[in-house]
Amino acid sequence: QVQLVESGGGSVQAGGSLRLSCKSSADTFRRYVLGWFRQYPGRGREGVASIELDGSVTTSVFAMDRFDISKDSAKNTLYLQMNDLKPEDTAMYYCAAAYNPLTPLSPSDVDYWGQGTQVTVSS
Repeated sequence: QVQLVESGGGSVQAGGSLRLSCKSSADTFRRYVLGWFRQYPGRGREGVASIELDGSVTTSVFAMDRFDISKDSAKNTLYLQMNDLKPEDTAMYYCAAAYNPLTPLSPSDVDYWGQGTQVTVSS
């Protein structure tokens, strides 16, 4: 059973930054592709970024210049550094794990989800 525990969400003003964290087991980091998705109320989840076992990264267009995904395998932690946040970034953010590559970033390819962490950006 894969457990993914997110933290780091919160409220911030537009232009601010947040860093999300997702902690899991060493086995998860050895075996699974990891990624971040987000979801607006009443809508499906959309991909933000993913990082493969070899460290290669896929990033959605909206996130390319502002968000940065990384992982620290020694700490079994996945990160999403979000800079220059905008009100439209307000959403629930989910950590994800997949057996197969998350390229493209499709929610249907995700095998395990975290519980989510809320990000709210005010103007």
